[in-house]
Amino acid sequence: MSIINILKKTNKKSMFTTPSHGGKLAVMHKFYQWYRSDISETDVYDPQSALGLAEKRASQIYGTKSTHFLTNGSTSGIIASVLTCCKPNDKLLIWDKSHPCHKNAGYLAGADIIEYNLKYNDEWGIYEPLSPDAADNILTKFKPAALIITSPTYEGLCSDIKSISAICKKFNTKLIADEAHGALYPFCDDLPESAIAYADFTVQSLHKTAGGINPTALLHCNCDLSPVNALHKINTTSPSYPMLATIEANINYLNSVRGRNAVKALIDNLNEIKLQLTNLDFYGDDITKILIKKDGLSGYELSDILYNNFGIEDERTNEKSTMLLTGLGTSKQKLRRLLKLKKI
Repeated sequence: MSIINILKKTNKKSMFTTPSHGGKLAVMHKFYQWYRSDISETDVYDPQSALGLAEKRASQIYGTKSTHFLTNGSTSGIIASVLTCCKPNDKLLIWDKSHPCHKNAGYLAGADIIEYNLKYNDEWGIYEPLSPDAADNILTKFKPAALIITSPTYEGLCSDIKSISAICKKFNTKLIADEAHGALYPFCDDLPESAIAYADFTVQSLHKTAGGINPTALLHCNCDLSPVNALHKINTTSPSYPMLATIEANINYLNSVRGRNAVKALIDNLNEIKLQLTNLDFYGDDITKILIKKDGLSGYELSDILYNNFGIEDERTNEKSTMLLTGLGTSKQKLRRLLKLKKI
């Protein structure tokens, strides 16, 4: 039985167990249905067994040795990966401007944290992804136990994970890919190739682009190390089964014909809009991150115009460019609002 079906199960027992609301009391009535589905490990419900089966099915879908559902965001996946790869005083290589969880993971593991730099793109005001040559240089110099790379970057630039993975293997370095913003990649050939097949550990945030609720995510393992013990160390023993069920449903949807068609439709709609906005410059490997700039305007000025003149709020802005984030919740009708930008 899946987690989803367990939550649909009608219970006729009197539950003197946690959670204390018993599925009846809703302190915040707007979420009554959520309270009804909020269960714990009991004889009536066996969600842990269902979770194991759901994660096994997910592993088969993604082609991994194991896939683990996360209800504390990609942050928990990064921390578990580092705890699995690094012993105290092992060297851990991270980007000096990476997400805070990369450094925090190193602290928790007792690792020797070494920060590397990335090339800065002055024209767009963003950092380029780690290149294979740069990876080879830093691995040759430091020979770390693990290397964390962020791919795609926040703005949608991707590293050559396949080549970097081969370099890591040469140095017996575990590769951890922070693919938080690339959860759609395994389900559409028109998007960049996912790191899952090449990295030892890959973390994806379903909530960022793939339609999941905050902060659902996945940790994929494709090496001889298991992150299970590390996950037990950092995760609660009382997980939210409604959240876990949404992860199961999210993966089932992405892997379905309907879900794959939705991803393809998003890409097609984005290409259509992009072709019409000839007055703007575009950049990046991932079309779902609409990174734009306009001659004569700073990124901040462009952001203000989007917000004040057209009612469009961007995801991220710098001195040179601004980025609009899209995902499965971005309809064609919503995208067509961007055609107003022809007037800029």
